[in-house]
Amino acid sequence: MANGGGGGGSSGGGGGGGGGSSLRMSSNIHANHLSLDASSSSSSSSSSSSSVHEPKMDALIIPVTMEVPCDSRGQRMWWAFLASSMVTFFGGLFIILLWRTLKYLWTVCCHCGGKTKEAQKINNGSSQADGTLKPVDEKEEAVAAEVGWMTSVKDWAGVMISAQTLTGRVLVVLVFALSIGALVIYFIDSSNPIESCQNFYKDFTLQIDMAFNVFFLLYFGLRFIAANDKLWFWLEVNSVVDFFTVPPVFVSVYLNRSWLGLRFLRALRLIQFSEILQFLNILKTSNSIKLVNLLSIFISTWLTAAGFIHLVENSGDPWENFQNNQALTYWECVYLLMVTMSTVGYGDVYAKTTLGRLFMVFFILGGLAMFASYVPEIIELIGNRKKYGGSYSAVSGRKHIVVCGHITLESVSNFLKDFLHKDRDDVNVEIVFLHNISPNLELEALFKRHFTQVEFYQGSVLNPHDLARVKIESADACLILANKYCADPDAEDASNIMRVISIKNYHPKIRIITQMLQYHNKAHLLNIPSWNWKEGDDAICLAELKLGFIAQSCLAQGLSTMLANLFSMRSFIKIEEDTWQKYYLEGVSNEMYTEYLSSAFVGLSFPTVCELCFVKLKLLMIAIEYKSANRESRILINPGNHLKIQEGTLGFFIASDAKEVKRAFFYCKACHDDITDPKRIKKCGCKRPKMSIYKRMRRACCFDCGRSERDCSCMSGRVRGNMDTLGRDFPLSSVSVNDCSTSFRAFEDEQPSTLSPKKKQRNGGMRNSPSSSPKLMRHDPLLIPGNDQIDNMDSNVKKYDSTGMFHWCAPKEIEKVILTRSEAAMTVLSGHVVVCIFGDVSSALIGLRNLVMPLRASNFHYHELKHIVFVGSIEYLKREWETLHNFPKVSILPGTPLSRADLRAVNINLCDMCVILSANQNNIDDTSLQDKECILASLNIKSMQFDDSIGVLQANSQGFTPPGMDRSSPDNSPVHGMLRQPSITTGVNIPIITELVNDTNVQFLDQDDDDDPDTELYLTQPFACGTAFAVSVLDSLMSATYFNDNILTLIRTLVTGGATPELEALIAEENALRGGYSTPQTLANRDRCRVAQLALLDGPFADLGDGGCYGDLFCKALKTYNMLCFGIYRLRDAHLSTPSQCTKRYVITNPPYEFELVPTDLIFCLMQFDHNAGQSRASLSHSSHSSQSSSKKSSSIHSIPSTANRPNRPKSRESRDKQNATRMNRMGQAEKKWFTDEPDNAYPRNIQIKPMSTHMANQINQYKSTSSLIPPIREVEDEC
Repeated sequence: MANGGGGGGSSGGGGGGGGGSSLRMSSNIHANHLSLDASSSSSSSSSSSSSVHEPKMDALIIPVTMEVPCDSRGQRMWWAFLASSMVTFFGGLFIILLWRTLKYLWTVCCHCGGKTKEAQKINNGSSQADGTLKPVDEKEEAVAAEVGWMTSVKDWAGVMISAQTLTGRVLVVLVFALSIGALVIYFIDSSNPIESCQNFYKDFTLQIDMAFNVFFLLYFGLRFIAANDKLWFWLEVNSVVDFFTVPPVFVSVYLNRSWLGLRFLRALRLIQFSEILQFLNILKTSNSIKLVNLLSIFISTWLTAAGFIHLVENSGDPWENFQNNQALTYWECVYLLMVTMSTVGYGDVYAKTTLGRLFMVFFILGGLAMFASYVPEIIELIGNRKKYGGSYSAVSGRKHIVVCGHITLESVSNFLKDFLHKDRDDVNVEIVFLHNISPNLELEALFKRHFTQVEFYQGSVLNPHDLARVKIESADACLILANKYCADPDAEDASNIMRVISIKNYHPKIRIITQMLQYHNKAHLLNIPSWNWKEGDDAICLAELKLGFIAQSCLAQGLSTMLANLFSMRSFIKIEEDTWQKYYLEGVSNEMYTEYLSSAFVGLSFPTVCELCFVKLKLLMIAIEYKSANRESRILINPGNHLKIQEGTLGFFIASDAKEVKRAFFYCKACHDDITDPKRIKKCGCKRPKMSIYKRMRRACCFDCGRSERDCSCMSGRVRGNMDTLGRDFPLSSVSVNDCSTSFRAFEDEQPSTLSPKKKQRNGGMRNSPSSSPKLMRHDPLLIPGNDQIDNMDSNVKKYDSTGMFHWCAPKEIEKVILTRSEAAMTVLSGHVVVCIFGDVSSALIGLRNLVMPLRASNFHYHELKHIVFVGSIEYLKREWETLHNFPKVSILPGTPLSRADLRAVNINLCDMCVILSANQNNIDDTSLQDKECILASLNIKSMQFDDSIGVLQANSQGFTPPGMDRSSPDNSPVHGMLRQPSITTGVNIPIITELVNDTNVQFLDQDDDDDPDTELYLTQPFACGTAFAVSVLDSLMSATYFNDNILTLIRTLVTGGATPELEALIAEENALRGGYSTPQTLANRDRCRVAQLALLDGPFADLGDGGCYGDLFCKALKTYNMLCFGIYRLRDAHLSTPSQCTKRYVITNPPYEFELVPTDLIFCLMQFDHNAGQSRASLSHSSHSSQSSSKKSSSIHSIPSTANRPNRPKSRESRDKQNATRMNRMGQAEKKWFTDEPDNAYPRNIQIKPMSTHMANQINQYKSTSSLIPPIREVEDEC
């Protein structure tokens, strides 16, 4: 640095005034500056005030130590550092421009010369007419080789500095990291003077900075080689940064002194921060890239400007001889720039130099604009960042599930209420919700209330990145919720199917449970290769289950309410008052659970175990999961007493909580046999006895051949002995089903048991579950016709579908089943099902096939099928008819359910059930009006009045019996006799079930109830009575299926009438049922239990109806008929001491053993298939065949031996046959056939009217049988 003017003396020999001025100035500049003139210290205090006004600098400001050989005169060398950068920049720029100029001139000259040579070639072209080519000149080859070599080097350099290769990415990231390191070194050196003497060999930071800049120089060379346009490269920001930072370092090494200078320009490298993060695959979204770009530009500009202010303020103006400087740290300059950009300007720190103030003038213009535009945008981007955009962190030892789809306050609250219910065992599962819309305040509050087990993340399952965020690959399952109230169900199903495809594509092994609205859309799931229901994937079709529940209510009124309550978690609500709500809520607290059976039950028959569980353990077991010898699992609902419990059998129980079900697992006969209190049954110390391999193989084998262990001939005695000598670890699965005898057995010998009847009774057959194909479990001549019977079958008639699960008929045109109003009135329909459907040509299809299929299950005999009459728009029914034309006994009355004339024409007062459905419910925005049509139709029917003179009495007096009115067996047994009222005089007594979309609309169905509008659906009277059903109750199936997928299988088996995955695949192919010929295998599928209702007014259980115990009824029905009772359908006012005219009933689920019965009760039961009912019917029209084959039949399984004289029985049967033939002749004379699709051997219906009191008729006979009745108690007959 040059000396200041004025005195002009040197620092060593100057006058006193000059020395004093030097020291005064040095004290103001920096505290660490050294004074070289000690004699001037005495005059420094006296002239301190004048130093401000006379800023003259004659002394050295560079610190000098004895080790540093610095300039003794203190000459400043800042110009050398700056000159090195300027010479490099302008020298290179000059060379590039000179090269371009010369190249341009050379190109112009060569271009002119080229034209001359080309003209000469054209003139001399005739000499080359022969087409030969001249050899290429050697110079041209050399030029081409040189160009190729330069191109290769250029390409190599381009690859090295690009981020397309791993080497390029590493190099780019390394350059950025070293640039930040150089900037950090600048921050450290900024605390020192602007210029100071430093020894390169002793200064560690200078050595590091030197190494960094050598690397920058090499990288600069690569960039220069790879650049296509050298001029633009020379003017790039990164190049300018290198010009003013790299050369000064080499100068500092040469001069042994350091100058901060323009090293702050390294802060401009921060602009590339977003690019570096993109190279590292950290930034992926546009918002994040934009945010980092804005932040990096703002911060780099801010730091660079602060560095310039720091330089000029600490140095001073050159034209003022650097005497107007001020000591400011770098961070004070950063503060100054911020208050300047924000226009605050506190004034505590400000620029004093002319250069600093001039820079601030221009910086305010640009900095203010940048601050005003960048900062709001940065804040907006940060504010718009997803609040729920993080990633899920899996907790060790804790599972998690992902819930997606339709995420709303209603759907989430219903799901959490059931999933996290206290009746479940400790739910150690974390629920992760994933949705692309952030939750509203109410939903957010719900998540916060369950923050220990619930997390929400914003994203879409269609995005693999979002699936990775929620750790879908480690999730236990993924649950997809559907919008039940959407206007377009097919579009909603398509969305959920796409979600399944996306999730399965990301992780094929993940278990998925999804809700589907339409049954026909389930077929699309089968197209997904990784969809596997055997691995736990399940589709809960709401339309299928909703209509299936309603169909079961047509067979047993109130069953829909009972089943809905069983798989929903409800807390027990205790009521002290003796009201109907008390008994209803006691049943509501019961749920469906599964538990493995104790080894104490091994070897016992199912009825024995069921009775023991109910009597001793206070548990109701309704089904088991049985594993055959080939390890195939099947769910058997109330199997017969031929089935023996195996080790490790899974039982399905109805209980109030999961702890009670543990009794079935802990039960030990040795320890708990004498315990009367079931709560004391806990885990004991006994070891479970292990069966020998022979016994396990025998049980599996006997199950397949249908014989008891004592008489089974599957293994010889020699094999038995060999089996006993085998090791314990012999695999059970090695025994094949084919090793057992597959021949038909005539009877089964039962082992005597204290809890089972000693009489030989008919055994229930296999129950088909959706998880297995129908297989023969046991064969009996009464169950499956023998060879002589098969020969007599009409093999050309298809009565059932190809699976044997449903009744089937040839497709019919819709015109053949359409009835006019007059034809319907002349038909005198009764005992039928009226389906009132609202819909038009534009309405979404609701899938009426799911309503008809349970009513056409093959475990009903043909004469037991209820006729179904649809009342609604013919345009809508035409669209549904393609799926209904294969079902028998279906008719259509075009009209509207609001027309009383149409309702009277179909004899709605004589129907067994009236179903009210609507396909227009989801097309209305106002939720309160979604159910208006169904509510109006229900109120319309209830307000109708009917003439008592029109009905069964009049029909009977005219000499014929309306179809469907026969409620008894051919023997007219009182067990079959559900007494029917002569007729209904008011619509209030008509059994109705109404489908609702909005739960709150249930208050409008019954005008005489006192339900609060805010009452939950399951607590309302219409739902408790089974007259209302809402699809919202099916939400609980999601959590129930997750915890136990067998629950869904059991529900579908009970509700759908026997739908299997094989049948669904067939429907997906043809969209219709396929008829099949009757074979022993398909006929065996008919042998499955069904739900029915048993009256206590008459029959073998009449003695228990008046004051008897429910437990006695349970045991008697199980022992005598293999019927499993599980609930009561009781009159609402049965608990009152005074008689009531109210005919409403409510559901009581799983009453306790000591529960008192009343005569008007109806009992829900699972009854076995009655083969003899169908054979007896057929024998009336085929008497010759019946007389030939009857001698081969034994007593009915449900028969009770009679004390009457047996020889007299054939005469009575013969007289009845004559009477029946007379009835058939009368029916043949009628001009109108009741059912055109009824087989020729269908038995004509009759009715038996018994006298009764008016009060009893109002209480009992209002009920119409909603199911086929239990088999009759008949005497043993030998027909000849």
